[in-house]
Amino acid sequence: MANIFSKFPRNFWVANTMELFERWAWYGLFNVLAIYLTSSIDTGGLGFTQEQKGPLMGTVVAILYFLPVITGSIADRLGYKKVLLLSFGILSTGYLIMGHLTNYSLVFGAFFFIAIGGALFKPVISATIAKTTNKENSSIGFGIFYMMVNVGAMIGPFIASKMREISWDYVFYLSSGIIALNFILVLFFYKEPERPDLNETFFHSISKAFKNIVTALKDLKLLGFLILIVGFWAMYFQLFYTLPVFIDQWTDTTLLFNWMDAISPQLSAIFGNGQGAVNPEMLLNMDAIYIVIFQVIISGIVMKLRPLQAMIVGIFIASIGIGLTFAFNNPFYLFLSILIFAFGEMASSPKITEYIGRIAPSDKVGLYMGCSFLPMSGGNFLAGILSGQVYGGWSDKLTLLRQDMAVKGMEIPSISDTFTQNDFYRHAETAYHMNHIELTNYLWINYSPGNIWYLFTGIGVATALLLLLFDTLVMKKSSE
Repeated sequence: MANIFSKFPRNFWVANTMELFERWAWYGLFNVLAIYLTSSIDTGGLGFTQEQKGPLMGTVVAILYFLPVITGSIADRLGYKKVLLLSFGILSTGYLIMGHLTNYSLVFGAFFFIAIGGALFKPVISATIAKTTNKENSSIGFGIFYMMVNVGAMIGPFIASKMREISWDYVFYLSSGIIALNFILVLFFYKEPERPDLNETFFHSISKAFKNIVTALKDLKLLGFLILIVGFWAMYFQLFYTLPVFIDQWTDTTLLFNWMDAISPQLSAIFGNGQGAVNPEMLLNMDAIYIVIFQVIISGIVMKLRPLQAMIVGIFIASIGIGLTFAFNNPFYLFLSILIFAFGEMASSPKITEYIGRIAPSDKVGLYMGCSFLPMSGGNFLAGILSGQVYGGWSDKLTLLRQDMAVKGMEIPSISDTFTQNDFYRHAETAYHMNHIELTNYLWINYSPGNIWYLFTGIGVATALLLLLFDTLVMKKSSE
């Protein structure tokens, strides 16, 4: 094994380290972003509605996954080092600025600025990994890269969760600072890879990239697959867009904290938030932990299946897992439901890129692979709508409380800078003669906000069934 690792050049390890830091910074913010945007302003949050949160996250992240078609051309023309420095400058500055804004439009703009930095980074780091691996070691090389992604995704939210207990500002300071470490790696350790000698203009390069995508999408097998897989990503991203808010609003994590504290005070100190509860992002982080532990095992199990078969099975399992996370408000169930979801994710997600590579003509593999970001872009946009307007109307605690108060003819105060969400809840608790837990249970029983699991699971199951139909009617028939 050591001999295999020694075959990778220095640039490979530098790129992987930069990926770890970038994912650390991104997920450190992204896993808590939904809560930050919607939590009460007297706790340091921004107090936005679900309808504001969904489009902000969904639209910006959709753009982030679409922009690499342009930013890849920029990197080929300007050079990888210059684009990396530009990317890290934008990211580090963007995180810092976003943490000091409260106006919705300005926060939207700052997050979009961060997305530009991320879009500049993605194609460069992937291309560097590709250029520093060969046919013999590319499989393990990209496996290491995928592991770094999940190590960063595991560390970032854990530390950010601790930081936000001090101040939300520290979450943004941390992300900005971690990204800044990559300047050292680029300036002193990263070597500029060989790039094609481009004689065409920049605009011609971008135009050519879009024409290539259109050419690839004329393959109806590819187009059909990309459209169908949007459903998987729309379901998948509810883990970040909706589940943190759902746990925060409906789940009493003090039960989990007390259980940990009974086992070991040190354990409860590690995972607790200092207020006798466990923050939602700590529970979400189980997904990344499960992937780091089980990915190799799951990959070995599904290796005998065709990529499309593995995806169908994986998406169906993930659909059950995501449904269970919303069906109950018992925090102990989340460990099992997120594990089920992670098993499905591990079986399906890595196979998407592999499948696209397999159906591509031998002379168009790179072109087809460049289209793999499109369903992620579409999935994020749809996920934002589901997490915004749909969750806001069906399951948002504040919305349901207002509805119930209106039915009872109660006074419904307006939320403002001087009368926060928490003030509203305290007003309602007094009016209902209930404490916080009793009011939450009352709304849960009478309005069943967990029923949104039918929608999220339905999207996943429908995607799996449509892929099965696609495999039966299109792929198998075309191979005959």
